[in-house]
Amino acid sequence: MQQRFATIWFRHLVTDQAVIERPELKGAQFVLATPERGRMVVKAASAQAIASDIEIGMVVADAKAIYPTLEVIDHKPGLAEELLNSLAEWCIRYTPIAAVDPPDGLILDITGCAHLWGDERAYLKEIVIKLRSAGYDVSAAIADTIGASWAVSRYGQGKPIIGTGDQLQALLSLSPAALRLEPTILERMQKLGFYQIRNFINMPRSVLRRRFGQVLLDRIDQASGVAIEVIQPVQPAVPYQERLPCMEPIVTATGIQIALQRLLETLCARLAQEGKGLRSGIFKGYRVDGKVEQIDIVTNRGSCHVAHLFRLFELKIQTIEPALGIELFVLEAPVTEDLAAHQETIWNTGDTNNVSLMELLDRLAGRAGMSIIHRYLPDEHHWPERSVKPAASVLEKPQTSWRTDRPRPVYLLAEPEAVIVSAPIPDYPPMLFSYKGKTHYTKKADGPERIEREWWLEEGLHRDYYCLEDQSGARYWVFRLGHYDENKSKWFIHGFFS
Repeated sequence: MQQRFATIWFRHLVTDQAVIERPELKGAQFVLATPERGRMVVKAASAQAIASDIEIGMVVADAKAIYPTLEVIDHKPGLAEELLNSLAEWCIRYTPIAAVDPPDGLILDITGCAHLWGDERAYLKEIVIKLRSAGYDVSAAIADTIGASWAVSRYGQGKPIIGTGDQLQALLSLSPAALRLEPTILERMQKLGFYQIRNFINMPRSVLRRRFGQVLLDRIDQASGVAIEVIQPVQPAVPYQERLPCMEPIVTATGIQIALQRLLETLCARLAQEGKGLRSGIFKGYRVDGKVEQIDIVTNRGSCHVAHLFRLFELKIQTIEPALGIELFVLEAPVTEDLAAHQETIWNTGDTNNVSLMELLDRLAGRAGMSIIHRYLPDEHHWPERSVKPAASVLEKPQTSWRTDRPRPVYLLAEPEAVIVSAPIPDYPPMLFSYKGKTHYTKKADGPERIEREWWLEEGLHRDYYCLEDQSGARYWVFRLGHYDENKSKWFIHGFFS
């Protein structure tokens, strides 16, 4: 597929923003200025101020001499970059790859996106109208290369959409400045009478390199498509993403469900074809007012089962607030995993119980969060705290067997808790112990079982464990730290039996 790029030029970015924030400035002559070396310098000027010969970089005192009633507003450092980043994120509703082009532009990789709006003309018109309605004076163009679209958006006088392969022809009548050249190079070109790109584009490359340096040749190659130009998007593009623009804004839950169903069918078909399953999904709705509504899901195993994934999303659809309407829906699968060959048909045949369990876990996680689901596997350690480990997934298989030759509690505390114990003589179990303000009298006991520390991991005292049953029949796993000492022995509770 031929790559296509759109560039957007904000003629008066920061002053347009000032008017948006203060509507009374519309049509007024004003500048944004900041102190520099003890004097106020103009950093941005409104279109009306520029028409009165106010220039960027001019001292405010000189500007006021030209136009005494000129309004001066404090300029916020980094404002342009902040605005461009915000606008680039807004443009993600039109393409997953949107980049900032300082100091006053955006670059969009629109490959494979324009057809969702009908064609490139309707696509570009949609973006420009939205930005102008928001209060920005913009110009935009589309071409095969970033360089060509940048040139046409700023210096072009004709059609803003350059056909595939026509970028070089579109550049011929433009000023050399359209190639994004340094002022020193442009000045030399001006002196030589190179007023249009056609005046030098066909000259031998060795001559151009000798007179103007390699930079000129690089810019020509980038604009013509000979050299590849890479952009850095404001957000990493998600490999598995599907988009659904709406002819009319969607405001109902039924409309949102239909959009979700269509996107899931498309995405799952693609995942199944590539042998992938969704592990996490994000469903976004881009509202007319610029805000983004989002819900997300996670699964315990890779899935491309449309009905199951729809049910998980359906639990959260009621949290979406469409307000004036949603104009674009996006479904992303940022985390996927390879599916085993038998999983491709597991939803209809095969291990039905396993599938039911997975779906149940997914629904529970969807209602209460993944934090409520835990699975542990045995680990090859004698020390109790290290004898179990969290499983990475419900499909992970244990590398060793659970220990069954010794009694082990059903519930093991993360950290042993101190208890007060009355024990008669060494190696005898406690007669009673006090835990959380309650005294437990020992009716039955088993032990001791000595467990030594793993010296290659840490140093410390051994533990002597006892299984104790109190007067109510509850059973506990209690240990003494180190050897018996009539006055200094420390006892701890570490677990509870069923």
